[in-house]
Amino acid sequence: MGTVSVHGLCKSFGEVQALDGVTLDVPDGAFFVVLGPSGAGKTTTLRAIAGLEKLDAGSVHLDERDATGDTPAARDLAMVFQSYALYPRHTAYENIASPLRARRCSSSEVAAAVEQVSSLLHIERLLQRRPAQLSGGEMQRVALARALVRRPRAFLMDEPLTNLDLKLRVEMRTELTRIHRSLGGTFVYVTNDQVEALSMADQVAVLKEGKVQQVGTPTEVYERPANQWVAGFVGSPRISLLACHVEGDRLVGAEGWTLPRPRWTTVEDGRPLLLGVRAEDLSVEQRGNASLSGELYGLEPLGDRTVVDVRVGTKILKVKARPTVTGTPGERLLVTVDLDRAHLFDADTGLALSEAGR
Repeated sequence: MGTVSVHGLCKSFGEVQALDGVTLDVPDGAFFVVLGPSGAGKTTTLRAIAGLEKLDAGSVHLDERDATGDTPAARDLAMVFQSYALYPRHTAYENIASPLRARRCSSSEVAAAVEQVSSLLHIERLLQRRPAQLSGGEMQRVALARALVRRPRAFLMDEPLTNLDLKLRVEMRTELTRIHRSLGGTFVYVTNDQVEALSMADQVAVLKEGKVQQVGTPTEVYERPANQWVAGFVGSPRISLLACHVEGDRLVGAEGWTLPRPRWTTVEDGRPLLLGVRAEDLSVEQRGNASLSGELYGLEPLGDRTVVDVRVGTKILKVKARPTVTGTPGERLLVTVDLDRAHLFDADTGLALSEAGR
């Protein structure tokens, strides 16, 4: 397997700037996920790595060699598409074998390779079926097998689980991480699903409008978002953001509430800030010194937990609570905040404040 590095990728389609200086370094053997909303430039980045897009600027390096001018075939990368892209008149066996036959491998080599990869993906019983006889999950496994059988330099995966139902997506996430561990290969995986990114990746790159917002481990991206946008995009329910500023040893909200100043912040008094708090770092069942007064706006029972919507001023805070929590809309509540896990962002730039003191 190998390393994949892209530097300063720029690509526009007419007036649309799809990529604006994208730089990524994918280590050998990593499961690297590119995460972002629709239109962020994820697929264009993947196509640029594969050599399927002509760049306006930037370079692609494979195994530390400049491959920017190489053809897609010369780059030795395998791509898995969202649409499966199987040959409809060929059996699963023939689909999987097609890359090897294109290389003029012998029949015995083809048979051995197909047997090995079909065993890895548990699809031995499907090999004589055509795509029309397969379910969505089975077609995705065949498409994966066709990519894996080549033993390429790296695997590029463009939202391969999007067309599957929820149960199959969960199963395939587990399968993909198992396959990655078994092969030790380099995976570059594109998705707009944060659950896929956080559960499968070694490293995550978050894209917005063709620009990299943050690169880090899933824990770093979730626990230490680089800016307000990353904090709002990663996490469910969405992080709650409250306008405030510091006055001495207190945080003072724009709507009059106050909280103790977090121990880890050294920001100057009066600077416009946004306090970010995630639903799991708020509580309506515990009492503490760091509490906000509000009223119950609504309940969202989710089986294993209930999300409590609390109105504080004009803002709605999302609070994760036990499934047994009940209440009546309009009743007064105290929301306790775990300030050690809270985030502060500059209100003007959106950048996270230094948290080195934590």
